[in-house]
Amino acid sequence: MADVKYPISGSCQCGGVSYQLLAAPKAVVACHCRECQKLSTSAFSITAFVEEENIRFNGPLASWSRVADSGNVNDAAFCPTCGNRIYHYSKAQPGIIKLKPSNLDDTRIINPTRHVWVS
Repeated sequence: MADVKYPISGSCQCGGVSYQLLAAPKAVVACHCRECQKLSTSAFSITAFVEEENIRFNGPLASWSRVADSGNVNDAAFCPTCGNRIYHYSKAQPGIIKLKPSNLDDTRIINPTRHVWVS
């Protein structure tokens, strides 16, 4: 999106975790799998794929992991105070942050180019 100016700030609901997104995401995807539905309490969850070098976090983060049906491990980082999910990451994809962009101050980048697990 050409009119979006970087960096864009974001934070969890309580403000205990904040971040700066320094550059545009590589992709924005809407996932409709059951786990993403549980995460978002909606029909899908939005994920922005960001290169790790293009994001800076401030504040304490807690983590949680689960094994997906595929056998891959999905790791999540969230605010330990309000529980707001900030991003996901995978050791199988080093250097990539799967940002949950709904907590950005400017959400105009939330324009999914793909929908996955729609069946």
